[in-house]
Amino acid sequence: MSPTLTTTIAFTADHVTKDYPGHTALDDVTLEIPSGHVVGLIGRNGAGKTTLLQIAAGLVLPTAGTCHTLGRRSDLLDAPELTRLGLVMQEARFIEWMTVAQHLEFTASFYPRWDRDLQHRLVAELEVSPKQKIAQLSTGDRQKVAILLGVCHHPALLLLDEPMSSLDPIVRKRMLAVLLERLREDGCTVVISSHLLDDVEKIVDWIVALEAGRIVENSAFDDLQESFAEWTVTAPDGRPLPAFAAPFILAQQRSERLARLTVRTREPGAAENFAAAHAVEVQARRLNLDEMFPLLLTRNPAAR
Repeated sequence: MSPTLTTTIAFTADHVTKDYPGHTALDDVTLEIPSGHVVGLIGRNGAGKTTLLQIAAGLVLPTAGTCHTLGRRSDLLDAPELTRLGLVMQEARFIEWMTVAQHLEFTASFYPRWDRDLQHRLVAELEVSPKQKIAQLSTGDRQKVAILLGVCHHPALLLLDEPMSSLDPIVRKRMLAVLLERLREDGCTVVISSHLLDDVEKIVDWIVALEAGRIVENSAFDDLQESFAEWTVTAPDGRPLPAFAAPFILAQQRSERLARLTVRTREPGAAENFAAAHAVEVQARRLNLDEMFPLLLTRNPAAR
């Protein structure tokens, strides 16, 4: 795929490799993220997710290949792009001696579109203390401030690296509402890397999965939901079930008279056809993203 730069493309990576001493974080990654999508960037620890987001933000340069963010090469990002870019990193850096209010005011000075009404509302909703010094904040409150700094200027592209890992369930729910509001009102593009897959599943419409620095999945979330399923298979006459060997079966747990098959297939009516071919009954259940996660990372061609 050769990405085509247009105003509808938020980010492209073209054969990007990033090497560190003794370690390759990204290995020949090619990716195109159209504007308006909410992309879940998933993978195990060390898969390259943070490196990809840092390259997109211009914080890290690729060893090979090129990236473009908001239409400009990521190593040349300047005020026109940076003021339209939001970034929330898991370990955000702050000016520690400032209070929260001072830090927000300082950051606002760099963004022509900073929304103070939004700032004040989110400070209240996320229960942030404006008078408290950054150095005195808990890990969770530091994450809240990072979120405020990332969204109050109405970014066109919002990059989130584990933005909710230190937040309690109540605040995570509020955070998801904030993201959905920004999507609805601003139409921004969001790329979120998170291990909290139950939360990710609620807002994403696209999934990019990385494994060992390579893209192993790049699909619409609706397509994944349609293709993955767990089938509970029984024989109506109670006879013992045979071993099943269809290529779309990724895993199976079985007893003599019941089998649970994990499948991936886009064939219309696959469960019904399977039931008819084997004279069995099939009950299908969709998998959630947490259940899909290990299947997306496998290198088994049937799973891809």
